[in-house]
Amino acid sequence: MSVENEMSFLGHLEELRWHVVRALIAIVIFTIVSFVFSSWIFDNIVFAPARASFPTFTWLCKLGQLVNSPETFCPQEIKMKIQSRYMTGQFSMQVMASFIIGIIAAFPYVFWELWRFVKPGLRSSELKVSKGAVFWVTLMFLSGILFGYFVLCPITIFFLANYQISEMIVNEFDITSYVSTIVALVFGSGMLFQLPIVIYFLTKIGLLTPAFLKKYRKHAIVIILIIAAIITPPDPLSQTLIFIPLYLLFEISIILSSRVAKNKAKQSL
Repeated sequence: MSVENEMSFLGHLEELRWHVVRALIAIVIFTIVSFVFSSWIFDNIVFAPARASFPTFTWLCKLGQLVNSPETFCPQEIKMKIQSRYMTGQFSMQVMASFIIGIIAAFPYVFWELWRFVKPGLRSSELKVSKGAVFWVTLMFLSGILFGYFVLCPITIFFLANYQISEMIVNEFDITSYVSTIVALVFGSGMLFQLPIVIYFLTKIGLLTPAFLKKYRKHAIVIILIIAAIITPPDPLSQTLIFIPLYLLFEISIILSSRVAKNKAKQSL
């Protein structure tokens, strides 16, 4: 019996290995493609949020005009320079950016491979509640990526590029710092948008309740306001643009948690 269990365990490890290998191959393929076209990617994607012509600034400028505050986000020029102060700076950032883009591009397939490994071990009831998991996880991840790129990145860059404690200091950022900031904002936002899904499953297994989330709603609002204040310029418009999506994520999490709790209560009757 123990030999059969051991073989079964080794069989699962072998199956997991091939799922991981296929996922890594997908990441490598997208990474190589990104590396080959890295010059275009840097000019049109990575450095785009640092230009005054970026679509977000156009939209914000129009929004500022509607609220009689056109000067808020209508930059004629973002005064900053990007430089490389290390011998391997540009090459290492090219590799890093290509790898991150490879992960983002391959994410739906990577999650699908991992889901294929987990799915056979789930009960019928667990399969029912996790129906569409690949679609929703991918949708929320890509939504977070877009939010991070089109909202967080340009606002953060605009603020930091124009922030000065003295006129004697010139903002010249190293390529390492710039790319790392972009990656943190974009990828971090993609993971942050998984909050409703995480809350859903934590409620499903009984670690969270809607009552707990509602009880600490005020605390969550304060935390979200602090986050919005830290990563945006000190003006109400930009802070509101960050606060609203993050707060909506929390409210969606409460709604999902409440539905799960109601379904569990009906099943227990």
